[in-house]
Amino acid sequence: MPESFRQEKDSLGERMVPKDAYYGIQTLRARENFQASGIRPKRAFIRATALVKHASASANMLLGLLDKKTASAIMKASTEAAEGLFDEEFIVDVYQAGAGTSHNMNANEVIANRAIELLGGKKGDYSLVHPNDHVNRSQSTNDAMPTALRLAILISSETLLAPLASFESTLRKKSREFSSVIKSGRTHLQDAVPVTLGDEFGSYASAVKNSGLRLKQALERMKTTGLGGTAVGTGMNTHPLYRDTVTKELSKVSGVRFVKAKDPFEALNSMADFASFSGELRNLSLELIRISNDLRLLSSGPNTGLSEIRLPPLQPGSSIMPGKVNPVMAEMLSMVCFQVVGNDAAVALAVQAGQLELNVMGPVVNYNILQSMEILGSAIAAFTDKCVAGIKADAKRCAMLFERSAGLATLLNTFIGYDKAASVAKEALRTGETIKDIVIGKGIMTGKEWDRLMDPALITGPADLKRFRKG
Repeated sequence: MPESFRQEKDSLGERMVPKDAYYGIQTLRARENFQASGIRPKRAFIRATALVKHASASANMLLGLLDKKTASAIMKASTEAAEGLFDEEFIVDVYQAGAGTSHNMNANEVIANRAIELLGGKKGDYSLVHPNDHVNRSQSTNDAMPTALRLAILISSETLLAPLASFESTLRKKSREFSSVIKSGRTHLQDAVPVTLGDEFGSYASAVKNSGLRLKQALERMKTTGLGGTAVGTGMNTHPLYRDTVTKELSKVSGVRFVKAKDPFEALNSMADFASFSGELRNLSLELIRISNDLRLLSSGPNTGLSEIRLPPLQPGSSIMPGKVNPVMAEMLSMVCFQVVGNDAAVALAVQAGQLELNVMGPVVNYNILQSMEILGSAIAAFTDKCVAGIKADAKRCAMLFERSAGLATLLNTFIGYDKAASVAKEALRTGETIKDIVIGKGIMTGKEWDRLMDPALITGPADLKRFRKG
């Protein structure tokens, strides 16, 4: 046997494993079998898996199922794995054996071999600490991996929620900054009654806030675990008090207050909670696409579009057109959101693909949700910093388009009637004159009456129309 390898054995036979590797024979087989993407598990999922192993070892020790020496070594190794010391040892492709058995065994072997070292042994000497008998005791892939995903989502949540909160705050700031900029509203992409630019940005901020609230509600459902249900929910091969004990230990080691699922069978065969959370990531993405599209429209031009706002110029926009600058951050955000919508479709297909006591499609649910959270958080942070924070209003352009808007005719309804207001709007469209020029020129209103009518409080919200008539 070459000195750089060690020999390991499993139920299928013997294999040569790199001597210095913390992973073992089952991980080696999985790496060879699953070569779909070359993508390895997310850091949050490795950390969460290690914390599940730590909690289980602690629970088994408290219940007398593991001696203190062995359990302590496993917990120490699990802590090191959670801290990222062995990330390079997690080598199994994210598209792997159903339910995540290969990732689970990857973790079991890495932690077992490190625990063996801590006890003074050599890697591969599983008589000291065995991946299945000790590290995986009282667990199954079927309850440990969904729990790890729940924890990974909770661990990752702040990397999304924090940028989202900053995005909302920046939009609120812009809403206040633009509160006095009156402009034409648009419905059906046609002229409508006036709004302020601040109103538009305030609506974006509210949409982002509500998306965040819905995400937080979905996150609460991640705090329920079926850990202790083992293979199908019965809890076979566990101590009667294991479910309660391991749930408490997981709460301690993770800092998340977990509660055990009321029905452990449902916790293993249903992935509805993941579908719900992924759906909220999709819903957030749909709102972000809408907002980024609006900003692209509002900044379109600069000479032939709306050009009511100016986005920060970040880079040349064309390899052939000199001076062209594009809304690149809005384009980037939309593309990220398209990916998240696609990820949610994959999650939905996986969630409905469960059969009988288990949904084996967990790995694809795992990767897609964690990737969506990661890219959304990064994209939102960049979009906020490099685009939204630097948006400027072109108040003169807003005023010019507002004065030419056919939507101004709506303001005249209460004073001159719908039919006469419609006639004025048609004449303005036909002649190119402004509504103001027509109503004053025809003596329908005086200049002073028109100026009073243009009071921002009157034209952008409910107001006392009697006060206007009294003049």
